Amino acid sequence: MKTLTKSIVVATLLCGISAQATPLYTKCVACHGAAGEKSALNKSLIIKDMSKVDFIAAMKGYKDGSYGKDQKALMKVQVAPLSDAQIEEIASFITKK
Repeated sequence: MKTLTKSIVVATLLCGISAQATPLYTKCVACHGAAGEKSALNKSLIIKDMSKVDFIAAMKGYKDGSYGKDQKALMKVQVAPLSDAQIEEIASFITKK
C-alpha cells in the first residue's frame, strides 16, 4: 500500500498538480491540463471555467450517455467507473464556482 501511495504522490507531482489535488484528476491532465485550463483536443469546453453544477451534470451525462458530442464515447469510458462522490471530488478540485 505504501508503494501505491508513493506512486500517486510522484505522479501527482510530475503532472504539475497541486498537492491538494485529488488523485482522481491525474488521468484527466493529459487532455485537460493540470488545472483544467486546456480545451481537450481543441474540442471541449475549458473545464476550469465551468460551474461546479455544470461540470457535475456533464460528467453524469457522459456516464449515462446523455451528454457530449465528438468526445462522447471517449469520455463515457473515462467517467464510467467513477461514483457520484468521486465526480463531486473532481468537481470540487477543478471548478471555481
